[in-house]
Amino acid sequence: MKAQLAKILRGGIFIFILSLTNIHTSQAQCPMCRMTLESNLKNGGTSGQGMNKGIFYLLITPYLLVGSITYMWWRNRKVKSEQDMEEELELINAQ
Repeated sequence: MKAQLAKILRGGIFIFILSLTNIHTSQAQCPMCRMTLESNLKNGGTSGQGMNKGIFYLLITPYLLVGSITYMWWRNRKVKSEQDMEEELELINAQ
C-alpha cells in the first residue's frame, strides 16, 4: 500500500514539475480575450500586460490548498503511526 502511494506521489510531483517547466509555452487565454488584449496593447493600452500572471496566480491556489491538506494528513498519519508503535512497545515491555 505504501509503495503504491509513493509511486502515485512521485508521478504527481513529476507532472507538477513538468508543468512548471512549460510555463512559457502554455501562456494561453481564450481566443477572444487574447485578440482583445493584443489589440489593446497595439493601440497603446496597458490592460493586458499582467493577464497571464493573473491567470497563473489564480491557478496556483487550488494546488496550494490540496498540497497543504495532503501535508497535514501525512504529518498526522506519521504521528499516529509513531504513537501506535510506542503503545506496542509498551505492551511488549509490560509482558
